[in-house]
Amino acid sequence: MTGTEGPMARVTLDGAAHSNLHAAATFGSMGTMVSFRAADEATYLLIPRLEALFAAADARFSLYRPGSELSRIAAGELALSASSPEVRGMYALAVHWRQETGGLFTPHRPDGVLDLNGVVKAHTIQATGEFLREAGTTNWCLNVGGDILADGEQAPGVPWSIGIADPHDRKKLLTRIATGPRRMAIATSGTAERGEHVWRANAVREAPLPRLVQVSVVAEDILTADVLATAILAGGPDSLDPLIERYHVEVLSVDDDGRLRGTDGFRKDAAQQL
Repeated sequence: MTGTEGPMARVTLDGAAHSNLHAAATFGSMGTMVSFRAADEATYLLIPRLEALFAAADARFSLYRPGSELSRIAAGELALSASSPEVRGMYALAVHWRQETGGLFTPHRPDGVLDLNGVVKAHTIQATGEFLREAGTTNWCLNVGGDILADGEQAPGVPWSIGIADPHDRKKLLTRIATGPRRMAIATSGTAERGEHVWRANAVREAPLPRLVQVSVVAEDILTADVLATAILAGGPDSLDPLIERYHVEVLSVDDDGRLRGTDGFRKDAAQQL
C-alpha cells in the first residue's frame, strides 16, 4: 500500500564540508518534511521554485486537504474519469507499477480509497531534480521524508553521505551510503515511524515468512527506488530476489528479528563505513 513515509533515512553532512553549503531549505509538504541542501551558491535563487513544485503537488493530491482532487474523489464528489489530466496520469503511472510488481504496489488502500502518494512524492522529487538539471545546477541533496535524490558532491572530493537508520534502535545507523559522481536515488519504506501501513502479501499465510520491518533501495531514479521499497516491504523476503534481478537495484532489508539482507553494493558500503 502506498503512503507517506517518515524520516527513514537521514543525510549526514561531513562537518568539514558544512561551510561549503550555500543553499538550504526545510519545509513541510505531503505530510512530511522536505530538506534541500546545495553547495552551489546560485541555487539559493531556485528554492522558491522548489517549494512551489511541492506545494502544487500537495494541493492537488493530498488526502489531508479536503479540497484536493484526491480528497474529492475519496469523498465521492468527483469521479476519477472527470478528474484533471494530472490526476489521471498519476493514476495510470501507479497502475503501471502495480502491474510491474505483480500487485505488491497498489494505488488503493484496503478500504478502497485511492491514494497516489506512493508515486506522487517520488514523481515530484524526480521533477524537482529535472528542474535543477535544466537550471544548470549540480551538487545538491533533496530529502523528502527519507526518500533522497542526490547529485554531485557537498564539497570538492566530499560526497553526500546518506545514513540508513536502524529500525530497532533509531539512535543507530545500519550503514552509510556515499554518493558517487552520478545522481543517486535512495528510498526507504518501513514500520518504525508509522507502524503497519503496508498491506502484506503473506498476511494470510498459515506460516508466513519472516516479516520485513524496513527496506532501503538504491536506484538510478527515485520513482523506481520508492516503488520497489514499498513493494518489497509488502512482498516480504520472497519478493527480494525477483525484483532485484529484474531492476538491478541495491537493497538492504531488515527482518523483525533484526536480520539484515543486503545486495553486494550495500554489503560493500557497510564494510567500509560502519
